[in-house]
Amino acid sequence: QVQLVESGGGLVQTGGSLRLSCVASGTSISINAMGWYRQAPGKQRGLVAGITRSGSTYYADSVKGRFTISRDNAKNTVYLQMNSLKPEDTAVYYCNIGSSGYNFVPGGPWGQGTQVTVSS
Repeated sequence: QVQLVESGGGLVQTGGSLRLSCVASGTSISINAMGWYRQAPGKQRGLVAGITRSGSTYYADSVKGRFTISRDNAKNTVYLQMNSLKPEDTAVYYCNIGSSGYNFVPGGPWGQGTQVTVSS
């Protein structure tokens, strides 16, 4: 049974940084793309950053230059380093396993997410 557990969220001031982690169990992430998604109140969940099995990355325009996604296949973990945080980054952040090695269509179960709150 695949399980994804996100952690690392919290309350931070504008301009601050956080590092999110997502540990997968029940499957190996090494052959899959991985993505970080977020959902703000009243909005749909959307892709923030993704990393393919080969290490190529994708970022939403709103986070380019501020967020960095990385993966450690040996630890079955994907990370999201978030710098220069803004109040509009406030959301619940989720990770998911891509449905293949090179696309970010979510293919796994959603975890509980981790709340990120950026105060102005």
